[in-house]
Amino acid sequence: MKKAVINYMLLCLLLSCCTPGTVQDPDALSLLAELDKEAPVNQLTGKEKKLGWKLLSDGKSYNNWHGYNMDEAPDCWAIEDGAFKVLTEGGEESNLGLVTDSVYKNFALALEFKLDTAANSGIIYQVAEDPKYTYAYETGPEFQVIDHENWPDTLEDWQICGANYAMYPPRVRPFKPVGEWNQLFLMVNGNKVTQILNGEVVVEYEKYSEEWMKLRNSGKWTDYPDYGKFDEGHIALQNHSTTVWYRNIKLKEL
Repeated sequence: MKKAVINYMLLCLLLSCCTPGTVQDPDALSLLAELDKEAPVNQLTGKEKKLGWKLLSDGKSYNNWHGYNMDEAPDCWAIEDGAFKVLTEGGEESNLGLVTDSVYKNFALALEFKLDTAANSGIIYQVAEDPKYTYAYETGPEFQVIDHENWPDTLEDWQICGANYAMYPPRVRPFKPVGEWNQLFLMVNGNKVTQILNGEVVVEYEKYSEEWMKLRNSGKWTDYPDYGKFDEGHIALQNHSTTVWYRNIKLKEL
């Protein structure tokens, strides 16, 4: 009798796991493995399409993108050899970043970036557009993209390439030298966020956790009350007035 009860409980557990509509949390590294490393730049393979990946950059146009709080792409960006390139110089903060036309909540994002010497940029997500915001980072977290090795000033750990800017420093530093393409991967699934650089997990965090709240409510973000406020938003390519290239941008909604 006891054996029959145990078998029944195991069967119920198995059926509950296989019930149609049940969604298991995806693993960031498994999602990364869905992408074909040998695929031509700015193109999707048939397998990637079947798995739900979409191309956000064709290397020829600004389709799917516009300037932050603008209707079109600003002329401080160019398309060069299939990549978006920042033309602004001087290193100062700029509000002329590119943002996706659509907003996203749960997603995986993959792209390649290349830096010039002492370049600074970032991938900002969960971004809100509103004239009351000057910069995308006022609302959204940032996957830091920077040539910290040649940066003229001393940087905090949370400013190093791969960091979650002003929040979490990278666990490891697998960045490639200036002039080489880096592979960036970001997964946002509910409150779980994973940042991967060149195949290595550099940051993982749980939004709204006690640790996250402590970091959010200290340091830089005390001056930005809407930072981290939104769970759905645009994805931005930051313009920090230094030369950066972005290409091969792919996204999968989860």
